[in-house]
Formats: sequence, C-alpha cells, structure tokens
Amino acid sequence: MRVGKPPENALARALSARSTPYVDLTLSNPTAAGLPVASVALPPAPSYEPDPRGLPAARAAVAQYQGVPPDRVLLAASTSEAYAWLFKLLCAAEDEVLVPEPSYPLFEYLTALECVRAVPYPLRWDGEWHLDVGALAFSTRTRAVLVVSPGNPTGAYLKQAERTALSAACRRHGCALICDEVFADYPAFEDPRRARSAATYDDVMAFSLSGLSKVAGLPQHKLAWIAAGGPGADEAMAGLELIADTYLSVNTPVQLGAARLLASRGAFQDAVRKRLATNRAALAALRRPEDPWDVLRSEGGWSEVLSIPRTRTEEEWALLLLENGVLAHPGYFFDFPSGAHLVVSLLPEPGAFARGAEILTRVLRS
Repeated sequence: MRVGKPPENALARALSARSTPYVDLTLSNPTAAGLPVASVALPPAPSYEPDPRGLPAARAAVAQYQGVPPDRVLLAASTSEAYAWLFKLLCAAEDEVLVPEPSYPLFEYLTALECVRAVPYPLRWDGEWHLDVGALAFSTRTRAVLVVSPGNPTGAYLKQAERTALSAACRRHGCALICDEVFADYPAFEDPRRARSAATYDDVMAFSLSGLSKVAGLPQHKLAWIAAGGPGADEAMAGLELIADTYLSVNTPVQLGAARLLASRGAFQDAVRKRLATNRAALAALRRPEDPWDVLRSEGGWSEVLSIPRTRTEEEWALLLLENGVLAHPGYFFDFPSGAHLVVSLLPEPGAFARGAEILTRVLRS
C-alpha cells in the first residue's frame, strides 16, 4: 500500500492565493490561541538512561492522571506515533481496523503508512450522535476498533451502553478497542451516561490514548501516552515495549518534567473550558428559528458541527465564506458520508470568534 501526495482542493488553492486577513475558525493549535499555559522549565538531562516504556516518574504521573497502574503506561512522542505503534503491535499487512465516520481526517494516512486498511463505520445523528455497534463491519481480518471520545469533530462521548456493546463485539471477534481520549477533559455539560477511560475496564483489551498537546496545551513538548487495560494487557505492553525500544522517540527533559507539567494543567484547562462555553453560547445566540442552518450540538471537545443548506456544495459554501473573510472546514474534510456540513473550531479568541460567527451566519442566510 502506497501513500501518495494528497490531492489539492479548491479551498486550499483559494487560501494560498488570499492576501487579505480573515477570521480563522479552523484553529486547533492551542499555542496560537492566546491561552495561559504552564511556565514549567524543563530540567537538564546531562545523562541518557532510556527506558523503552518511559521513565518511571513520568509514567507514574501519567498513570495517576489516567487512572491505571504505572506498568500499564507507555510513553510516545505523539498520539499519531502511538497509533502507529498499536497498528504494528496488533496488525499484519492488509489487516483491518474499524474507524468512525465522520472523524479525524488523519486515520486514512496513519493506517496506510502501516499497510493497514481503515474500514469506516457510521456515527448517527438523531439529536445527538450515536455509535451503532450493529453497523460495524467486522471481518476475519479486523484487529481493532477505533473510537474517539469525545469525537473530533462531533464532540460525542462514548456512552456506557455503547462501550458495553462494543466490548462484547470486540471479544466475539477477537480484536482490541483503541480509544482516543485527547479531548476528554473538555465536556460541554455533565452526562452520567458517559463511559470512563477505556483502559480502566477489565472486560476487553483496550488502549487509551492522550497527551500533553490537548491536556496541557503543550504540543511543542511532544509527549503522549498509551494506557492499556483488560485481558492480555500485560502481554500487549511487553510487545509495545519492544516496539518503543526500537525508536526511543521521547526526549528525556520532557519526561523529567512530566509530573510538573501535568500538575500545572489546571490554568490552561480552566481557560479553555471558559472559552469553549463562551463561543458555544455566542454561536447559539446568532441562530434564528427560521434560519436554514443548525448546530449539531457537541457534548465536548473543541469543535462544533453545523448542518447547512444544500443549495451549494460544502466546498462552495467554504469558498464563499472565505471570500467574505472567514475560514471554516467543509464537512468532507472529516468524511461526513451525507448531508451538508461545516466544522468550526471553538478555540479562537472570543472577539475574533464572534466576528467570524456573525459573518458565517450572514452568509448562510444568503
């Protein structure tokens, strides 16, 4: 399986040709959002004594955050690298992993780079998003089911009933559950139906992924992790240790500072939650009852999905918005299988977000 150059789209061409300012409602980089982050200086590392799973103190700090024993934690440089290591562990060439649709646009590339097939399964909307376990296309080559909780961009958390059904299906088909939980600390509201972190259950082999990028607003420090749980987790950790020992990608200073970085995440997370709530409210206030667009309410995360008129294609709407000074993602970037959607980030500074959202609603009314 080869990975070629991604095709260029009309929105990318229009964006590269644009010379005037615009409001970026696709912002996902926390370091560009004017948010407070920890001013923890990383300690020097005069000696190099690598541990394939990660230095014990760093794993202990992650384990406390994640709610699992330290021997069930393995450090990586990013969640993308964590996915790659899990695919190496679980899959042979041409094996399959089931991935949600709509969802994170990099799954196609992350799987292809490991010679693994990504088989989509649908997320359904009926006032909230649902994972329909009966719609998962298991085969004899399925090795894992990927879940993002809360989803990117849907913002849907995995519910306890969904997780129980998914766990039973994974056991029947002899495959693992991989749960991306990078946005888990940012719920829009409380909901007792939500499942805990996947690695804290003991009924199926499961892996929880997260990292400092979203947990503490520190993507530049390049520290993520895999937490393992369920039957076979110890054997899986041994296999992951061998894979990680081949790369030894996580730098020593960030491991030495991991406990303090995690302990100081509060100010960043509080600021993010306040901003998300402010921008959600601003967007909701702009919608009139007669408007031809609607918000598909997210349960958490940093994005909001809009259902928009089909009088234009998603790309045509995105191009028209850019002409008017706003950049938003067309839904096809996230593999929405049907309908017409835009995806906007809730991370921009509230003043900029309000200006962009006002332009967006005015254009959609046109």
